[in-house]
Amino acid sequence: MADTAKKLVGLAAVVGTAAAAMLLTTIPEDESGRKVQVAIAPDGKATVTHIAGRQYLKAYLDIAGVATACDGLTKYKGKPIRMGMSFTEAQCASMLEEELVAHAKIVMACTAWDKERQPHQIFASVSMDYNTGGWCGSTAAKRVASGNVAGGCEALLMWNKSTVNGRKVAVPGLTKRRNREREYCRTNVVPGATPANLQERLKPWR
Repeated sequence: MADTAKKLVGLAAVVGTAAAAMLLTTIPEDESGRKVQVAIAPDGKATVTHIAGRQYLKAYLDIAGVATACDGLTKYKGKPIRMGMSFTEAQCASMLEEELVAHAKIVMACTAWDKERQPHQIFASVSMDYNTGGWCGSTAAKRVASGNVAGGCEALLMWNKSTVNGRKVAVPGLTKRRNREREYCRTNVVPGATPANLQERLKPWR
């Protein structure tokens, strides 16, 4: 029973409803450029519906040459995705939430975010970890742990490089993504950065 219950834990239970809705809405846009609609029921169950944009239901090679599918996913049932594999929309939605839960648990274990008061900061750190796997050991996390949340938000910008042809290079897409995460992170932290003007602050990085 305990193992079954553990498997059924949804993203909202880990990060709160607000942060879960932001992650499930924004990650598909960041990873695939697609629009989705997200509904989270009172029991925390999330439903993600594709609205527009390309769906990567078949595996492809990402910028680093890694077989990838759905919304930036590189593993299926714990094993690397292989070229030639394909998935249904329902599988992609389930895989996305499972992967976000895995990263969210890591982030929430190493950073004492408040699920009610800091959904935007949770979003930024989980999004960064989903994309890089590096939140807990990052300068950003260390600054947050020392009480410097604003400095932690700025340190997200350090993670804008990818390995291409054996060397680390700044990638425009990653630079934009880190800036978007920074704007989420700065919400209710930096004077003038509010939930009401978040979308306006994100415009330069679309």
